[in-house]
Parts: sequence; structure tokens; C-alpha cells
Amino acid sequence: MSVLWTSDEIARATNGVASSSFEVTGVAFDSREVTGGDLFVALHGESADGHTYIPGALSSGAAGLLVDRAVEGPCVRVEDTARGLDDLGKAARARTQAKVVGVTGSVGKTGVKEALFRAFDRMSHGAAHRSLKSYNNHVGVPLSLARMPREARYGVFEMGMNHEGELRALTALVRPHIAIVTTIAPAHIEYFGTEEKIALAKAEIFEGLVEGGTAVIPADSPHASLLADIAAHYASQVVSFGVGADADVRLIDEMPAGPAGTRITAQTRSGRLSFTVGMPGRHWVSNALGVLAVVEAAGGDLAQAGLALAEMTGLPGRGARRPIATADGGEALVIDESYNANPASMVATLAQLGQEPARRRIAILGAMKELGDQSAALHAGLAQAVRAAQVDLALLVGEETAPLADALAGEISLERVENADQAIEFARSNLKNGDVVLIKGSNSIGLSRLVERLSASEVA
Repeated sequence: MSVLWTSDEIARATNGVASSSFEVTGVAFDSREVTGGDLFVALHGESADGHTYIPGALSSGAAGLLVDRAVEGPCVRVEDTARGLDDLGKAARARTQAKVVGVTGSVGKTGVKEALFRAFDRMSHGAAHRSLKSYNNHVGVPLSLARMPREARYGVFEMGMNHEGELRALTALVRPHIAIVTTIAPAHIEYFGTEEKIALAKAEIFEGLVEGGTAVIPADSPHASLLADIAAHYASQVVSFGVGADADVRLIDEMPAGPAGTRITAQTRSGRLSFTVGMPGRHWVSNALGVLAVVEAAGGDLAQAGLALAEMTGLPGRGARRPIATADGGEALVIDESYNANPASMVATLAQLGQEPARRRIAILGAMKELGDQSAALHAGLAQAVRAAQVDLALLVGEETAPLADALAGEISLERVENADQAIEFARSNLKNGDVVLIKGSNSIGLSRLVERLSASEVA
């Protein structure tokens, strides 16, 4: 692997002092993820001090350390390691010649980030970089920047928030050439009160645009005009995408493409393109249009972007499809949407479940968190989506799902349990041959454990 940082470069970037000369090929702040050649950043967490894990990081092959005290091992010492990581991220952004894209939104930001990375990686022959996992907060964003190779031609960075001002700080680090808002939905509404305030907070991403930058906004959102007005203050051009006829990048036609995809024709600003979206669901049609809008704004190859979208399959926790063996000797299909949930994403994935051919459609739905005093109404409001999907059996997990259970009582076969462990027992004993099972809930509910247990019997 090529050298990512030298000790001298780290020291200059962070205003620190190097104990010795060393080179690193990666950056990590979790000692469990350290691999040979990494710089281990000893951050102070809410309940732990990263300096405690230095011996483990060194034994895992860390080539250098970023610390705020005297330690054994090759290191750069700074006053504050969190600020040091920020400074390293800023230095990575300052030195790169890459076209940089920032991605945010209430729903779809990780999927769009992954699709953009695959498109740019294909067209640059491996010279694209992106945030891994959902490293989209005040630690994950500077880490992702610090990991960007100096030879990268494209960088795609996901940015999340649940309070006003958080995106403003993150976009100031990323300084994107292009910034996209995927959609606006009542995620984290507990902290904002209204969707309009969520839209205002998401629009903070445009404040970090470099001179001549492009803002990409969802034309189908009821907050599109608000986003466009704010974006116009910071962007040289504002590009909209959506299924409606007024979008700059818009849907012309769509049709099913196999069991889990859509064939679409899109009109971009430069022409028409027909391609297949490998991910199922109407929400992925919208995501794909957003991807095209960004790639076109970056001067990229739209045909290569279409091929990348065709090759995308489900991401773990975000649409991965897993055939599993059932206790009756048959096979069921699990749709893994366990990573997160809000009302908009619940409705979208339930709609996709309704399109799946199945002996039974089963929805295992976990509570949606951070909805505040709107929680009961928003959970109960999912009843129509469950009905429209023709769900045969619903398993609801968590106390917040009680209003949904009440709204569906007497209409379908229904069970409600308090936690993921109880859901595991129920699923193992109730899944049968021919079932299609949607598993979706907020990450803190822990339905990923259910997916892991069921996947132990995954069919090859």
C-alpha cells in the first residue's frame, strides 16, 4: 500500500511533535479495527480513553499513534486528539485534487454514497474514496477525510445530523464541490419539531460548497423550494432530480427488471439514458436519479454510472436479500433493512414487500426512535402501508410499536414483543417455506442480531 501520511506530515497538520520518524498507510480510532500500518488515534470517548488501548493497537500492527501524553511507541503528540483528527482531515482535504461530493438526507444517504462511490470508482479505475460504514458524524467525517489517499480523483463523504448546526460544522471540513440532499423526512423530528426545520438543518450542507459548486436537491420533496432558495446563496448552480416532469434530471419511463430491480429511462441535462437499477423499490429509482445528477455535475461518465447502478445489490442492513433455510425444510427470503428506520423509509420498504411474490409476506418491524411527541401518531400511521403491502403476519418489536398494533388489531395476524431476543425466538419458530420476510427498525432496537441468527442458515 502507498504511504498515506508520514510522521512529519502528521506533525505539521496537527501542530504536534513527532517522537520519531514513521509512515502510515491507514488511520483508525477503534483499536479493534487497527490493521498493519495504521495510525491509531487515541480519542477520549464518553466512557473510555483511547490511550488505554494503545498496547492492543500496537500489537495489531499500528505503525504510529496520535496521542495527547507521553506514551511508549512511535507517536505524534498533540494537545487534543479530537482536534488533531480534525486537523488531519483538513490537511487531507487541502492537499487533494479530487472532486469532492457531500451527501446528506433523512433517507437514502448511505445508499446514494455507495452508488456514487461505485460509479466514480468504475470511471476512475479504482481512484475513488468514500466514507466507510456510516461514518458520518463529528468523528467519522474527519476520519474519512484523513483516510483519503493523496492520489484519489473522487471523494464521496456522507454527513449526518440530529441537531441544528452539526452539518454546518461537517460541511466546513469536507468543502464539497457538489452537495446532494437525498430527501427530507421526519427522522430525528424529536429534536426539530417540524419537517421544515429538518429541511433547514439539512440545507446547511450547501454552506460548505467551494466556489463554483453545485447543489443537488430532491424536486419531489415538498421542501424543494426551500432547499433551492437556500442553495442559491452558496451554489453556482442548483440541479434538481426526481420522478416529476419539472426536475432537471427526471424519470421518463420505468418497468420491472427481474425480481429485484427496475429498468428506467432518465432525462439528464445532457441527454437520455436507459439503464437498470439493481436495488429494488421506487425509492431507489429516485436515488438513481440523484446519482446521475451528481455524476453529471462532476463531469463524469453517465454510462459508467448506469453500469454501476445495475451492479449494485442489497447492502447489509439496507436491503440485502438473504435466502435462508426454514425449519420445515424449505426456503424463505429475508430482506435485511435492519440498520435504521423512519416513517418514510418504512413506507418505502413496505411498498417493496408488497411487490414480492410470496406464500406469506411477513413484516418484522422494530420501533422508530427519536420521533418525540409525534411517535405514537407516526407509528400508528404505518398501518396503511402494512395493509397496502398485504402483509400476512406482522411482528412488532418495542414498546413504541403499540399504537401500530392497536391500529392493525383484528385485521391481520399480529404479534408484539418487547425486544430483539424475543423476536429471534418468534422468527425461528414461525418462518416457513415460501415466506418473504422484511426486517426493519431503528438500529438501537438490535434487529441486526435477528438477521445474523437467521443468516446462520443462509442458503448458498
